[in-house]
Amino acid sequence: MYEAYYHLNAKPFQLSPDPRFFFGSKGHKRAMAYLEYGLSLGEGFIVITGEVGAGKTTLVRNLFKQLESENVVAAQLVSTQLDADDTLRSVAASFGLEHEGISKSAILKNLEGFLQAAAQQGKRALLVVDEAQNLTPRAVEELRMLSNFQNNERSLIQSFLLGQPEFRNILQSQDMQQLRQRVIASYHLGPLDALETRAYIEHRLRTVGWKGMPSFSDDAFETIYQFTGGIPRRINTFCDRLMLYGFLEEKTAFDSAAVKEVVEDLRHEIAHQDTPGGSVLRGNGSTANGGQGVPDDLLQLNDRVEQMERSLNRMLPIVRKILFMVSEKSVPPANEAPEANQ
Repeated sequence: MYEAYYHLNAKPFQLSPDPRFFFGSKGHKRAMAYLEYGLSLGEGFIVITGEVGAGKTTLVRNLFKQLESENVVAAQLVSTQLDADDTLRSVAASFGLEHEGISKSAILKNLEGFLQAAAQQGKRALLVVDEAQNLTPRAVEELRMLSNFQNNERSLIQSFLLGQPEFRNILQSQDMQQLRQRVIASYHLGPLDALETRAYIEHRLRTVGWKGMPSFSDDAFETIYQFTGGIPRRINTFCDRLMLYGFLEEKTAFDSAAVKEVVEDLRHEIAHQDTPGGSVLRGNGSTANGGQGVPDDLLQLNDRVEQMERSLNRMLPIVRKILFMVSEKSVPPANEAPEANQ
Protein backbone atom coordinates (compact mmCIF):
# COMPACT_ATOMS: atom_id res chain seq x y z
CA MET A 1 0.00 0.00 0.00
CA TYR A 2 2.77 2.44 0.94
CA GLU A 3 5.13 1.15 -1.77
CA ALA A 4 3.82 3.50 -4.48
CA TYR A 5 3.88 6.51 -2.14
CA TYR A 6 7.55 5.96 -1.38
CA HIS A 7 8.38 4.88 -4.97
CA LEU A 8 9.41 1.35 -3.95
CA ASN A 9 9.09 -1.59 -6.33
CA ALA A 10 8.11 -4.12 -3.66
CA LYS A 11 7.32 -4.45 0.03
CA PRO A 12 10.62 -4.11 1.92
CA PHE A 13 9.64 -5.61 5.27
CA GLN A 14 7.68 -8.72 4.37
CA LEU A 15 7.74 -11.48 7.00
CA SER A 16 8.12 -14.46 4.67
CA PRO A 17 11.79 -15.47 4.23
CA ASP A 18 13.23 -14.29 0.92
CA PRO A 19 16.90 -14.81 -0.03
CA ARG A 20 16.82 -11.50 -1.94
CA PHE A 21 16.79 -9.72 1.40
CA PHE A 22 19.55 -11.77 3.04
CA PHE A 23 21.64 -9.45 5.19
CA GLY A 24 25.14 -10.56 6.09
CA SER A 25 25.53 -9.40 9.67
CA LYS A 26 28.55 -10.66 11.60
CA GLY A 27 26.43 -13.42 13.10
CA HIS A 28 24.70 -14.40 9.86
CA LYS A 29 27.98 -14.51 7.94
CA ARG A 30 29.48 -16.75 10.60
CA ALA A 31 26.44 -19.03 10.60
CA MET A 32 26.64 -19.28 6.81
CA ALA A 33 30.32 -20.13 7.12
CA TYR A 34 29.43 -23.03 9.42
CA LEU A 35 26.79 -24.29 6.99
CA GLU A 36 29.20 -24.06 4.07
CA TYR A 37 31.89 -25.79 6.12
CA GLY A 38 29.46 -28.59 6.90
CA LEU A 39 28.62 -28.93 3.24
CA SER A 40 32.28 -29.21 2.35
CA LEU A 41 32.62 -32.18 4.72
CA GLY A 42 29.47 -33.84 3.41
CA GLU A 43 28.65 -35.69 6.62
CA GLY A 44 27.54 -35.31 10.21
CA PHE A 45 25.21 -32.73 11.76
CA ILE A 46 25.43 -28.95 11.83
CA VAL A 47 23.39 -27.24 14.58
CA ILE A 48 22.26 -23.60 14.32
CA THR A 49 20.20 -22.10 17.15
CA GLY A 50 18.71 -18.65 17.60
CA GLU A 51 15.76 -16.71 18.99
CA VAL A 52 12.41 -16.74 17.22
CA GLY A 53 12.76 -14.39 14.25
CA ALA A 54 16.57 -14.30 14.36
CA GLY A 55 16.80 -15.31 10.68
CA LYS A 56 17.52 -19.05 10.79
CA THR A 57 15.03 -19.89 8.03
CA THR A 58 16.34 -17.06 5.86
CA LEU A 59 19.81 -18.58 6.26
CA VAL A 60 18.49 -21.85 4.87
CA ARG A 61 16.73 -20.16 1.96
CA ASN A 62 19.93 -18.32 1.12
CA LEU A 63 21.85 -21.59 1.31
CA PHE A 64 19.34 -23.33 -0.98
CA LYS A 65 19.73 -20.51 -3.49
CA GLN A 66 23.48 -21.13 -3.55
CA LEU A 67 22.91 -24.87 -3.96
CA GLU A 68 20.84 -24.52 -7.14
CA SER A 69 23.90 -24.98 -9.34
CA GLU A 70 25.54 -27.65 -7.18
CA ASN A 71 25.05 -31.40 -7.11
CA VAL A 72 23.04 -31.38 -3.91
CA VAL A 73 19.56 -32.81 -3.39
CA ALA A 74 18.13 -30.72 -0.55
CA ALA A 75 14.93 -31.11 1.44
CA GLN A 76 13.50 -29.15 4.36
CA LEU A 77 11.48 -30.54 7.24
CA VAL A 78 9.62 -28.35 9.73
CA SER A 79 9.09 -30.44 12.85
CA THR A 80 6.03 -29.94 15.05
CA GLN A 81 6.18 -32.49 17.87
CA LEU A 82 6.65 -35.39 15.48
CA ASP A 83 7.12 -38.88 16.86
CA ALA A 84 9.69 -41.28 15.42
CA ASP A 85 7.51 -42.86 12.71
CA ASP A 86 6.02 -39.54 11.62
CA THR A 87 9.51 -38.08 11.39
CA LEU A 88 10.60 -40.80 8.98
CA ARG A 89 7.47 -40.34 6.90
CA SER A 90 8.04 -36.58 6.81
CA VAL A 91 11.65 -37.07 5.70
CA ALA A 92 10.50 -39.39 2.91
CA ALA A 93 7.82 -36.88 1.88
CA SER A 94 10.39 -34.05 1.87
CA PHE A 95 12.43 -35.97 -0.70
CA GLY A 96 9.30 -36.77 -2.74
CA LEU A 97 9.19 -40.46 -1.83
CA GLU A 98 6.24 -42.73 -1.15
CA HIS A 99 5.33 -42.61 2.54
CA GLU A 100 1.59 -43.11 3.06
CA GLY A 101 0.18 -46.51 3.96
CA ILE A 102 3.49 -48.38 4.01
CA SER A 103 5.53 -49.84 6.85
CA LYS A 104 8.54 -48.26 8.53
CA SER A 105 10.84 -50.85 6.99
CA ALA A 106 9.48 -49.99 3.52
CA ILE A 107 10.08 -46.28 4.16
CA LEU A 108 13.66 -46.97 5.22
CA LYS A 109 14.21 -49.13 2.15
CA ASN A 110 12.86 -46.37 -0.11
CA LEU A 111 15.09 -43.79 1.57
CA GLU A 112 18.20 -45.94 1.28
CA GLY A 113 17.48 -46.67 -2.38
CA PHE A 114 16.94 -42.97 -3.09
CA LEU A 115 20.17 -41.98 -1.32
CA GLN A 116 22.15 -44.69 -3.11
CA ALA A 117 20.80 -43.58 -6.49
CA ALA A 118 21.69 -39.95 -5.72
CA ALA A 119 25.24 -40.97 -4.79
CA GLN A 120 25.62 -42.94 -8.02
CA GLN A 121 24.65 -39.78 -9.93
CA GLY A 122 27.33 -37.83 -8.08
CA LYS A 123 24.82 -36.00 -5.90
CA ARG A 124 24.69 -35.49 -2.15
CA ALA A 125 21.54 -35.49 -0.02
CA LEU A 126 20.98 -32.68 2.49
CA LEU A 127 18.18 -32.65 5.05
CA VAL A 128 17.41 -29.39 6.87
CA VAL A 129 15.25 -29.78 9.99
CA ASP A 130 13.66 -26.56 11.23
CA GLU A 131 12.19 -26.11 14.74
CA ALA A 132 14.39 -28.98 15.93
CA GLN A 133 13.59 -28.20 19.59
CA ASN A 134 10.18 -29.82 18.99
CA LEU A 135 11.66 -33.21 18.10
CA THR A 136 11.20 -35.99 20.62
CA PRO A 137 14.31 -37.97 21.67
CA ARG A 138 13.07 -40.95 19.61
CA ALA A 139 12.59 -38.72 16.57
CA VAL A 140 16.13 -37.36 16.95
CA GLU A 141 17.40 -40.93 17.21
CA GLU A 142 15.67 -41.80 13.93
CA LEU A 143 17.44 -38.88 12.25
CA ARG A 144 20.75 -40.02 13.70
CA MET A 145 20.16 -43.54 12.41
CA LEU A 146 19.71 -42.17 8.89
CA SER A 147 23.34 -41.10 8.99
CA ASN A 148 24.22 -44.80 9.14
CA PHE A 149 23.32 -45.10 5.45
CA GLN A 150 26.79 -45.15 3.91
CA ASN A 151 28.51 -45.77 0.62
CA ASN A 152 32.25 -46.52 0.60
CA GLU A 153 32.43 -45.49 4.27
CA ARG A 154 30.87 -42.10 3.49
CA SER A 155 27.48 -41.03 4.80
CA LEU A 156 24.78 -40.77 2.13
CA ILE A 157 22.90 -37.98 3.92
CA GLN A 158 23.85 -34.89 5.87
CA SER A 159 21.58 -33.02 8.28
CA PHE A 160 21.34 -29.42 9.46
CA LEU A 161 19.35 -28.91 12.68
CA LEU A 162 17.87 -25.44 13.24
CA GLY A 163 16.21 -24.68 16.56
CA GLN A 164 15.39 -22.16 19.24
CA PRO A 165 17.84 -21.56 22.13
CA GLU A 166 16.36 -24.35 24.26
CA PHE A 167 17.61 -26.88 21.71
CA ARG A 168 21.13 -26.24 23.03
CA ASN A 169 20.01 -27.48 26.44
CA ILE A 170 18.23 -30.45 24.86
CA LEU A 171 21.45 -31.45 23.13
CA GLN A 172 23.22 -31.63 26.49
CA SER A 173 20.80 -34.22 27.86
CA GLN A 174 21.84 -37.84 28.34
CA ASP A 175 19.46 -38.92 25.56
CA MET A 176 21.43 -36.88 23.02
CA GLN A 177 24.89 -38.28 23.71
CA GLN A 178 25.11 -40.27 20.49
CA LEU A 179 23.87 -37.34 18.42
CA ARG A 180 26.40 -34.97 20.03
CA GLN A 181 29.18 -37.26 18.87
CA ARG A 182 28.10 -36.66 15.26
CA VAL A 183 27.72 -32.87 15.52
CA ILE A 184 30.68 -31.44 13.62
CA ALA A 185 29.85 -27.76 14.27
CA SER A 186 27.27 -25.65 16.10
CA TYR A 187 26.56 -21.93 16.25
CA HIS A 188 24.12 -19.68 18.11
CA LEU A 189 22.70 -16.82 16.04
CA GLY A 190 22.23 -13.75 18.23
CA PRO A 191 20.40 -10.45 17.56
CA LEU A 192 21.76 -7.58 15.49
CA ASP A 193 23.54 -4.76 17.29
CA ALA A 194 22.52 -1.11 16.88
CA LEU A 195 24.72 -0.41 13.86
CA GLU A 196 23.65 -3.66 12.17
CA THR A 197 19.99 -2.84 12.82
CA ARG A 198 20.40 0.42 10.90
CA ALA A 199 22.32 -1.31 8.10
CA TYR A 200 19.67 -4.07 7.98
CA ILE A 201 16.81 -1.58 7.54
CA GLU A 202 18.68 0.36 4.86
CA HIS A 203 19.65 -2.86 3.08
CA ARG A 204 16.04 -4.04 2.83
CA LEU A 205 14.91 -0.63 1.61
CA ARG A 206 17.64 -0.42 -1.03
CA THR A 207 16.72 -3.90 -2.25
CA VAL A 208 13.33 -2.53 -3.34
CA GLY A 209 14.62 0.69 -4.90
CA TRP A 210 14.80 3.11 -1.96
CA LYS A 211 16.36 6.46 -2.92
CA GLY A 212 16.37 8.05 0.54
CA MET A 213 12.66 8.78 0.90
CA PRO A 214 11.50 8.39 3.59
CA SER A 215 14.60 9.40 5.47
CA PHE A 216 15.43 8.22 8.99
CA SER A 217 17.17 10.30 11.64
CA ASP A 218 19.91 8.76 13.80
CA ASP A 219 17.67 8.75 16.86
CA ALA A 220 14.89 7.06 14.85
CA PHE A 221 17.20 4.13 14.13
CA GLU A 222 18.24 4.00 17.78
CA THR A 223 14.62 3.95 18.96
CA ILE A 224 13.77 1.17 16.51
CA TYR A 225 16.71 -0.85 17.84
CA GLN A 226 15.67 -0.31 21.46
CA PHE A 227 12.10 -1.41 20.74
CA THR A 228 12.92 -4.47 18.60
CA GLY A 229 16.04 -5.69 20.38
CA GLY A 230 17.75 -6.24 17.03
CA ILE A 231 15.63 -9.30 16.17
CA PRO A 232 15.12 -9.24 12.36
CA ARG A 233 11.49 -10.42 12.38
CA ARG A 234 10.56 -7.81 14.99
CA ILE A 235 12.34 -5.16 12.93
CA ASN A 236 10.36 -6.20 9.85
CA THR A 237 7.04 -6.14 11.70
CA PHE A 238 7.71 -2.76 13.26
CA CYS A 239 9.14 -1.05 10.18
CA ASP A 240 6.24 -2.27 8.05
CA ARG A 241 3.89 -0.58 10.51
CA LEU A 242 6.09 2.53 10.59
CA MET A 243 5.99 2.82 6.79
CA LEU A 244 2.20 2.46 6.82
CA TYR A 245 2.00 5.19 9.45
CA GLY A 246 4.21 7.42 7.30
CA PHE A 247 1.99 6.81 4.28
CA LEU A 248 -1.17 7.69 6.21
CA GLU A 249 0.37 10.80 7.75
CA GLU A 250 2.12 11.73 4.46
CA LYS A 251 5.54 11.79 6.09
CA THR A 252 8.75 11.83 4.09
CA ALA A 253 11.04 11.65 7.14
CA PHE A 254 11.00 9.69 10.39
CA ASP A 255 12.48 10.99 13.63
CA SER A 256 12.43 9.49 17.11
CA ALA A 257 9.09 11.14 17.93
CA ALA A 258 7.40 9.47 14.92
CA VAL A 259 8.87 6.10 15.83
CA LYS A 260 7.72 6.46 19.46
CA GLU A 261 4.20 7.28 18.29
CA VAL A 262 4.04 3.97 16.41
CA VAL A 263 5.53 2.20 19.44
CA GLU A 264 2.73 3.56 21.61
CA ASP A 265 0.10 2.51 19.07
CA LEU A 266 1.45 -1.04 19.08
CA ARG A 267 1.63 -1.16 22.87
CA HIS A 268 -1.93 0.04 23.11
CA GLU A 269 -3.11 -2.67 20.72
CA ILE A 270 -1.17 -5.37 22.59
CA ALA A 271 -2.66 -4.21 25.88
CA HIS A 272 -6.16 -4.62 24.41
CA GLN A 273 -5.33 -8.08 23.12
CA ASP A 274 -3.72 -9.31 26.34
CA THR A 275 -6.46 -8.30 28.79
CA PRO A 276 -9.92 -9.94 29.20
CA GLY A 277 -12.63 -8.16 27.25
CA GLY A 278 -10.12 -5.81 25.70
CA SER A 279 -9.84 -3.51 28.75
CA VAL A 280 -6.47 -1.88 29.28
CA LEU A 281 -4.98 -2.55 32.69
CA ARG A 282 -2.75 -0.14 34.56
CA GLY A 283 0.11 -1.13 36.84
CA ASN A 284 -2.16 -1.24 39.89
CA GLY A 285 -4.64 -3.58 38.17
CA SER A 286 -7.33 -0.92 37.67
CA THR A 287 -8.91 -0.22 34.31
CA ALA A 288 -7.95 2.72 32.13
CA ASN A 289 -10.51 5.13 33.61
CA GLY A 290 -10.27 3.90 37.19
CA GLY A 291 -13.51 1.96 37.02
CA GLN A 292 -14.94 3.41 40.22
CA GLY A 293 -18.64 2.63 40.44
CA VAL A 294 -18.85 1.48 36.82
CA PRO A 295 -19.84 -2.13 35.96
CA ASP A 296 -17.07 -4.24 34.38
CA ASP A 297 -19.12 -5.05 31.28
CA LEU A 298 -19.71 -1.34 30.66
CA LEU A 299 -16.01 -0.61 31.01
CA GLN A 300 -15.22 -3.38 28.56
CA LEU A 301 -17.79 -2.05 26.09
CA ASN A 302 -16.31 1.44 26.40
CA ASP A 303 -12.81 0.11 25.73
CA ARG A 304 -14.02 -1.86 22.72
CA VAL A 305 -15.68 1.26 21.29
CA GLU A 306 -12.48 3.25 21.83
CA GLN A 307 -10.47 0.57 20.07
CA MET A 308 -12.89 0.51 17.14
CA GLU A 309 -12.69 4.29 16.86
CA ARG A 310 -8.90 4.17 16.75
CA SER A 311 -9.04 1.50 14.05
CA LEU A 312 -11.53 3.51 12.02
CA ASN A 313 -9.41 6.64 12.35
CA ARG A 314 -6.50 4.68 10.91
CA MET A 315 -8.53 3.07 8.14
CA LEU A 316 -10.37 6.13 6.86
CA PRO A 317 -7.28 7.82 5.37
CA ILE A 318 -6.41 4.55 3.65
CA VAL A 319 -9.88 4.32 2.10
CA ARG A 320 -9.73 7.96 1.00
CA LYS A 321 -6.34 7.45 -0.66
CA ILE A 322 -7.51 4.30 -2.44
CA LEU A 323 -10.68 6.02 -3.70
CA PHE A 324 -8.61 9.01 -4.86
CA MET A 325 -6.17 6.79 -6.78
CA VAL A 326 -9.04 4.84 -8.37
CA SER A 327 -10.84 8.02 -9.41
CA GLU A 328 -7.66 9.44 -10.95
CA LYS A 329 -7.14 6.32 -13.05
CA SER A 330 -10.76 6.32 -14.24
CA VAL A 331 -10.76 9.96 -15.43
CA PRO A 332 -9.51 10.22 -19.08
CA PRO A 333 -6.72 12.72 -19.90
CA ALA A 334 -7.85 16.24 -20.73
CA ASN A 335 -6.98 15.83 -24.42
CA GLU A 336 -9.06 12.69 -24.74
CA ALA A 337 -12.78 13.40 -24.93
CA PRO A 338 -15.17 10.53 -24.21
CA GLU A 339 -16.49 8.83 -27.33
CA ALA A 340 -19.87 10.07 -28.42
CA ASN A 341 -22.81 7.69 -28.43
CA GLN A 342 -23.24 6.14 -31.85
